[in-house]
Amino acid sequence: MPILWKGRPRKRWRYIGFYGEELMLFMVRFEVGPVRQCFWCVWDRASGRVLDHTQLDPFSPEVSIDSDYARLEADGVRATLRLGDSVPVETVCPSGRGWVWTRKRVGLPIEGEVDAFGRRWEVAGIGVDDETVGYHTRHTAWLWSAGIGTSTDGRAIGWNLVSGVNDPLSSSERSVWVDGVPHEAGPVVFRDLDGVRFEDGSDLEFQFGDRAERFREDDFGLVRSYYRHRFGTFTGSVEGIPLREGAGVMEECRAAW
Repeated sequence: MPILWKGRPRKRWRYIGFYGEELMLFMVRFEVGPVRQCFWCVWDRASGRVLDHTQLDPFSPEVSIDSDYARLEADGVRATLRLGDSVPVETVCPSGRGWVWTRKRVGLPIEGEVDAFGRRWEVAGIGVDDETVGYHTRHTAWLWSAGIGTSTDGRAIGWNLVSGVNDPLSSSERSVWVDGVPHEAGPVVFRDLDGVRFEDGSDLEFQFGDRAERFREDDFGLVRSYYRHRFGTFTGSVEGIPLREGAGVMEECRAAW
């Protein structure tokens, strides 16, 4: 995909999220045309401590992600995650006169080591992998939630839900995984970053008391962004399937790019 297409710069990112009982973290590599950056966040759930950083230097990135590994190396934080595999959902959706390709993997095994807050974690669990590249409209805004959980009857549940991008009535990226098998979800309604309502009336509730938030607002002239990311725990139902437990992300982004 060329760096410019019909006058629109290519946007590309990859997000890796790990949602464990003791530790949650995410790391992102992000590009708009030739401009590159990375950002990350680590949350120690027991102490409530949070570390995060955005790096604009493209020559010595703190975050590197390839097909099977995600690595973070910054002041006071090091992480190496080995990514497993899960059944992906892959879509191509229109965006104004452009288009966007995305691939989501929810429920993929992740294991590795994390050094932060003066201690080491050996982590093993499941998480989320979001790869996206495309020619978004100049002004783009979305609400997004992705996560993993277990139903009250013991099934593995995962979700990737969005409003604002890649969300036509059909052939969207909206997906629910049940025991590792994905299917497309219908349109959803976000209640800001507090929850999501499905077509059948069931609700996915983001818990107020068990979460961490990262916020950043940038203005580089032609490129501007407003970004909120929360990760934590969920209760409620996914398409009518009651959750025994759930964890993941709620995100809001508004950008001019």
